[in-house]
Amino acid sequence: MSLSLSQSEENYLKSIFNLLDENMASTNGRVSTNLIAKDLQTKASSVTEMIKKLSTKKLVLFEKYKGCSLTQIGKKEAVEIIRKHRLWETFLVEKLAFNWNEVHDIAEQLEHIKSPLLTNKLSEFLNHPKFDPHGDPIPDKDGVFPKHDSIGKLTDLLINQNSIVVKIGSDNTDLLSHLSKNNIGIHSQIKCLEKNEFDDSMKIEIDGQHSINLSKKVVKNIYIKIIK
Repeated sequence: MSLSLSQSEENYLKSIFNLLDENMASTNGRVSTNLIAKDLQTKASSVTEMIKKLSTKKLVLFEKYKGCSLTQIGKKEAVEIIRKHRLWETFLVEKLAFNWNEVHDIAEQLEHIKSPLLTNKLSEFLNHPKFDPHGDPIPDKDGVFPKHDSIGKLTDLLINQNSIVVKIGSDNTDLLSHLSKNNIGIHSQIKCLEKNEFDDSMKIEIDGQHSINLSKKVVKNIYIKIIK
């Protein structure tokens, strides 16, 4: 059974989990208060206060100047919040015809509904999806995340290589809108036509139909599976 947590506490746990997941190789399993503050757009002093509160509830492990990590209980709570968020995003896109750039903020509200039964029913209704509309893995009821097969970054694609988009590495609304306008989404086929070493931009072909130039800022957020 989940603990009784405020929305703010849940947001912190989710933020810490995601930041650790994204930066594991460079953080030694800990995330700094400054990084959390940047992610949640708040003050470092507010983060420190909340981390102490979560530490008292045995949800995080905190050591001054070394950052914090999640306890097993904290990780379990964070994963459940992420599961709800990604299931709701999937529901909104698949069943209510929302665009993928419209669902994040709504799912941010729905993820705080405290009903394991509803979450499990929602997963069942959606036929237990493994990935959300942005390609992010949806953990199952046991907290296990599915994995993409042979996932790589678009930046690694060689000239004339073909690939399929499997994940977008950001839920930024402007980025998702930009991709949609250029007909790029999950399962889109992308072929690398040119790579510009000066600014790391790329010229790509989409679904064998049209070509566009993508900036480094866009390219770095697209994850693909190479087609042999």
